[in-house]
Amino acid sequence: MPETQSRREFGKITAVAAAALTFKPFYILHAKPKVDGEIIGHGSHKYKVHQGWGNLDSSQFPINNCHEMVQDSKGRLIMVGDEIKNNILIYDRSGKLLESWGHEFPGGHGLTLWNANGEEFLFICDPNIGKVFKTDLKGKILMTIEHPSKVGAYKEGDAFKPTETAIGPDGTIYIADGYGSQWILRYNQKGEFIDKFGGPGDGDAQFSTAHGITIDYRDKANPALLITSRVHNAFKKFTLDGKYLSTLFLPGAFVCRPVFKEDTLYAGVCWSRLRYLNQTPDSGFVTIIDKNNKVISNPGGTAPEYRDGKLQLMVQDKPIFMHCHDVCIDNEHNIYVCQWNAKKTYPVKLERV
Repeated sequence: MPETQSRREFGKITAVAAAALTFKPFYILHAKPKVDGEIIGHGSHKYKVHQGWGNLDSSQFPINNCHEMVQDSKGRLIMVGDEIKNNILIYDRSGKLLESWGHEFPGGHGLTLWNANGEEFLFICDPNIGKVFKTDLKGKILMTIEHPSKVGAYKEGDAFKPTETAIGPDGTIYIADGYGSQWILRYNQKGEFIDKFGGPGDGDAQFSTAHGITIDYRDKANPALLITSRVHNAFKKFTLDGKYLSTLFLPGAFVCRPVFKEDTLYAGVCWSRLRYLNQTPDSGFVTIIDKNNKVISNPGGTAPEYRDGKLQLMVQDKPIFMHCHDVCIDNEHNIYVCQWNAKKTYPVKLERV
């Protein structure tokens, strides 16, 4: 490329980056402010921040990373982390600790609740040891799914670092190998391997950090899979047997797992694009998407903007969060935020206002 053209192209890129960044200062490097009681979010989805909601005595109930949280049928909020002194912390909605257990999951990461005709189970992913565990709500391990080479799905040397599971309407177990080889693996209820799809790459049906997975029941006649491709800033939709359908692109948002509450989709954003429009540390927020796949609110992030129907770059607006790794939505539509690599902070509550 001629030098003059190269300079022109660099100038264009610099101008675009400047336009995206000049509206907000780089306070992500400053000390985290106290924001209790502050209202964040946009439109009809605004929230009051309760930073200390989940705080516990760290000498008794230490945490490293709050990875994910689910709510059971009794309204209890169950959180998984990677501290083996208490992998599982169970809260009530006031922030009171009800129960703790779990010492077997050094990389405790993915947490899925499965209600099987009134009986509830947990699926826990541990990418550190490369296993998926099915447990009861007291922590008894009922089934373990190990390296896919044991069933001929991988070679022995292939990385298997599962990050999330989803359970289909027929009990099919879907495992997202989000930190490993980027495949989505299907097993039946007994843990017997069925097949796999996806894999690494930039194709529509491929993944770059297949971090989360859930069942999308918004079209009740045609439930589908919604799967994270985090580096692509996207959720990708597939049929239940693994055929690619569509991509929901969320520019600037390194999203974690998709979480549905009724027809609304929520996700923690682990990083946003700030410095040089690249992945920036300590830059998370929450994104909220309506039934038409339109972003309607970004608590902690910039207001969603569409131009000619196209979603514009979304970035962190205020340094409230560091890396939003997951969200849980209660029956009053409050949000509980789990953060990774956030100085060992406990879950934060966002109270719907």
